[in-house]
Amino acid sequence: MSKHSRAFKQSVVEFYLRGNDGYGKVGAEFGIDHSTVLKWVAIYEAHGVAGLSKKFSSYDAEFKLSVLKRMWEDGLSCRQTAALFNIRNEGCLWDLERRYEIGGIDALAPRRRGRPRTVPEPPLPKQPQAPQNDETKSRAELLAELNYLRMENAYLKKLEALTREQPAPRKRKSSRR
Repeated sequence: MSKHSRAFKQSVVEFYLRGNDGYGKVGAEFGIDHSTVLKWVAIYEAHGVAGLSKKFSSYDAEFKLSVLKRMWEDGLSCRQTAALFNIRNEGCLWDLERRYEIGGIDALAPRRRGRPRTVPEPPLPKQPQAPQNDETKSRAELLAELNYLRMENAYLKKLEALTREQPAPRKRKSSRR
């Protein structure tokens, strides 16, 4: 939920527009920062009451690029640009500008939100290959398979011999203290 309701924002803006007080005095009157009053007034003047309501949105890369171009061409500040395009957080324009300078328009594409996954996604299961018949295999393939099977057999024999040599672990007597 927003920290301030739409009605509260509207009352602050109307109070500012009715009086001769500056942003600082209006902000002190309502207990908010003067820059917040400035932002609300700019949004109200550009978009009316609808600009003060809560807004959730995501923008595509083309829209972000058009916002940046407009800001650069007209020499607008981030706050002015945010008010013009009804973007709630003018600080994101700094981030968009930096990302565009580093990576171009591809860097402006919507990003996945949240913390990155720590566990990689499991690989797609490979389609099993049809087993080849021994007659269709080449001599080199048959020799490689024979060599692999011989190594596997030797390993299993060695493992069995080692497990026979090891005595069973002794059970420890529990000590009474």
